[in-house]
Amino acid sequence: MRNYLFATVSLATLLSVGAAQADSVKVGVLATLEGTYTVLGEDGVRGLKTALGQIGNKAGGKDLEIIIQSTDASPDSAVRGARKLVEQDKVDIVIGPLSGSEGIAIRDYSKTQPQVTFLNGISGAQETTYVTPSENFFRFNMDGAQWSAGLGEYVAKEKGYKTVATIGEDYSFIYTQVFGFALGFCANGGEITERLWVPLGTKDFGSIIASLPDDVDAIYLGLGGGDAVNFLNQYQQAGGDAKLIGGSIMVDGTVLNSKGDAKNALIGTPSSGPQADTWDDPKWQAYVKAYQDAFPPDQRFPSPSLLGTGYYNATNAMAQCLDSVNGDLSDGQKAFRACLSSLELDAPNGKITLDKNRQAIGTNFVTEVVELGDGTLTNKLVKIVPNVNQTLGISEEAFAKIGLPSRDVPECKTSYE
Repeated sequence: MRNYLFATVSLATLLSVGAAQADSVKVGVLATLEGTYTVLGEDGVRGLKTALGQIGNKAGGKDLEIIIQSTDASPDSAVRGARKLVEQDKVDIVIGPLSGSEGIAIRDYSKTQPQVTFLNGISGAQETTYVTPSENFFRFNMDGAQWSAGLGEYVAKEKGYKTVATIGEDYSFIYTQVFGFALGFCANGGEITERLWVPLGTKDFGSIIASLPDDVDAIYLGLGGGDAVNFLNQYQQAGGDAKLIGGSIMVDGTVLNSKGDAKNALIGTPSSGPQADTWDDPKWQAYVKAYQDAFPPDQRFPSPSLLGTGYYNATNAMAQCLDSVNGDLSDGQKAFRACLSSLELDAPNGKITLDKNRQAIGTNFVTEVVELGDGTLTNKLVKIVPNVNQTLGISEEAFAKIGLPSRDVPECKTSYE
């Protein structure tokens, strides 16, 4: 609760947002400011603040009144937060949530609140938009499988890895990440010999580390936040030296900028996701500078995390469409939603459009962790994968036959068509 109060007060101070006015738009924000993903949620809020600062906290000729609600990555906390924002605070728009199973829950809740538009923060479970999508829920970020596009092929062909074991947090987003990795890795001759799962918020990884197979070329790590840091510390203490492959949040800025030396085990680790820290694209570089200028160095990461970028993009999509309709949210926000559905967002991490389910089609980046001259770690661009859709280039019929991401889906096969 302390994190929530701090975030709300600091945002109000930063943006001088007062009481609701007739000429304002009320925007509720869901972010994980409690639990194992707290650091991720904090950077999500920084991304939001960066976008709001660039537009002077106005859109469509109206002030934006921002109300931040903390969650802890659980579906129940997300729904409680959304109910508070929608039913008590009477917000017009919700931005969020951050975590995968939260996203599925908010999709379902959005169907009961047709008067409110929901823009996903950065949650990445495939089911959120692929299964029974909600007409008032829009996702301007790719899902976890899309974030894996190109990685399986890269480690199979370029790294020469033939056998891999996976460790992942036991919930929907990591199922989706492993799903996307497996499709690419197995189709290029790779074999996943074992899939190990741990509860979100695991503190002791001793039994998992002890059970890791010795006869694989690499280990895929689908962990994030505090779980990722705890695993790396314990793995280093146990003398682990296997080659690693990182899920998107395993090598995100929230882990690479954590305290201690255990993160150095990630140097050289290939991964993939919706951004690459070293990309020389001018729009990306301008966004990084805006993020850096918005916060003192000791209150941010050297470069925005993918969590910050997700909330930044969602906020900009909202602002652009509010401008397009001159702030008019009448008639069930019909014109505003039509704008969101057809918007081509010129985002700093590549152009984003939405498919028929209001799911992002965008650019993915294959990266490797490198150490910079000042000792900090970053993700170096290796390869860009453009126009990644939710079926990963597989026909809709064949993709549907694979099944939904789970502990043991997909089956490891050389072809999915």
